[in-house]
Amino acid sequence: MEKIRILWADDEIDLLKPHILFLEEKGYEVIPVTSGTEALDELAEGGVDLVFLDENMPGLSGLDALSEIKRLYPMVPVIMITKSEEEHIMDEALGGKISDYLIKPVNPNQILLTVKKHTEAHRLVSEKSTFSYQRQFRDISMQLSDRMDAQEWIELYKKLVYWDLELANADDENIHDILSSQKTEANQLFCRFYERNYIDWVNDISEKPLMSPTVLRERLFPLLEESKPTFMIVIDNFRYDQWKYIQPLVEHHLRTERDDIYYSIVPTTTQFARNAMFSGLMPAEIERKYPQFWVNEDEEGFKNQYEDELLDEHLRRHGFNIKHSYNKILNLQHGKKLVDGLPKLMQNRLNVIIYNFIDMLSHARTESNIVRELAVDERAYRSVTLSWLEHSPLLDVIKFLSERDVNVVITTDHGSVKIDNPVRVKGDRDISVNLRYKQGRLLDYNPKQVFEVKEPRKIFLPKRYVTSPYIFAHNNDFFAYPNNYNQYVQYYMNTFQHGGISMEEILIPFITLRSK
Repeated sequence: MEKIRILWADDEIDLLKPHILFLEEKGYEVIPVTSGTEALDELAEGGVDLVFLDENMPGLSGLDALSEIKRLYPMVPVIMITKSEEEHIMDEALGGKISDYLIKPVNPNQILLTVKKHTEAHRLVSEKSTFSYQRQFRDISMQLSDRMDAQEWIELYKKLVYWDLELANADDENIHDILSSQKTEANQLFCRFYERNYIDWVNDISEKPLMSPTVLRERLFPLLEESKPTFMIVIDNFRYDQWKYIQPLVEHHLRTERDDIYYSIVPTTTQFARNAMFSGLMPAEIERKYPQFWVNEDEEGFKNQYEDELLDEHLRRHGFNIKHSYNKILNLQHGKKLVDGLPKLMQNRLNVIIYNFIDMLSHARTESNIVRELAVDERAYRSVTLSWLEHSPLLDVIKFLSERDVNVVITTDHGSVKIDNPVRVKGDRDISVNLRYKQGRLLDYNPKQVFEVKEPRKIFLPKRYVTSPYIFAHNNDFFAYPNNYNQYVQYYMNTFQHGGISMEEILIPFITLRSK
């Protein structure tokens, strides 16, 4: 590894010889100069990693030299050294023109720590994170070997998401491979756990976790007992790791009260999971109780066009005769219009706002090579989500709410998973088109590769035909037809899909926030 090169500009540089020798003994190369002009000449030669700059030098002063350095070499960290902690130096630091400042007299350890902070921080953090995960790896592996319950699976998933984010920028590719393998193992075991318990959960045979039909009753409705307005922001297709990635930005404005995860029903698609969430009912119960609000897969029309009506019925069943609104944001114009109307919405006890951006991103990523390159993997997928929020009217909504006494909920109906393992399936022409689940007559598949439900009513799903089982893909699998198999697989490989069973699709956020 090449030596880190430090440029040190001070008109009394001879007095700093002991400090320079100390840094050289630690393996750094130090270039001493006595003026701002000399500093600019050395920077022009290239290869400088860090600049120590004395504030008060004759000729071109430190502050004047700073302006030139930041104009010409904006990425080079500059540490200002000054005789007093004056206000203008603080202003420069806060303004981002300098990376740090030190007060004279400085000692060698101060200098060394500052150098490490600004030239080796990434490497040191990466090494520390890698070491910490290596210690946790065994603990997580031992947890995976135990028979965990629903809440323990949530806690384990939170750990895996934490390490996924913590190690995202680690330089050690081996640690990425180890974490990826552990996540794959966890997903395989989670799928077995979910498959083993799901039918009992939805039939109330065993104690079930918080799920799509119960999450509003258990988490949202208690907030409605308060006199203040509640805003529920539903981000379609929103994963828990995406929430943790945008959480720092959200928490600039709001304080997180509860960081919950709940279990989506299957299929993990908007038609089923979101309708179940809004209605408080399983899909077959919606079809039976409110047939006017249920649209089957083979019927014309949007499959979730009655969310507002289902929510209204859900509220009434639980005694909430409250004024509420429902807003679906499909584009930038809708988003800006909503922001303009926020003062009026403050008159409602409940306001539901749906954002479809991430779901649209997922579909666009499948269909567009450009978008696919923008969100090439989970890290990039999270980054695009953050970039969207930073420039979205949703951030204006959050800022507005942060200045009012309100409850805020951020949640979703399901997540998504990156698919890369095709599983062959056959069926007639009426087979459902989703890549992660199938329903239809004459389905031909390997039952060992899927979660198979031969009688849909057992999991409260509508039945299209006398013989029309459901099958669900596990982990990162997706269903592919034998016809044009290679072309089909190549088109969908490494895209983000939903409908099946994986931690990323099933274990989804329900976050409660308040103003600070």
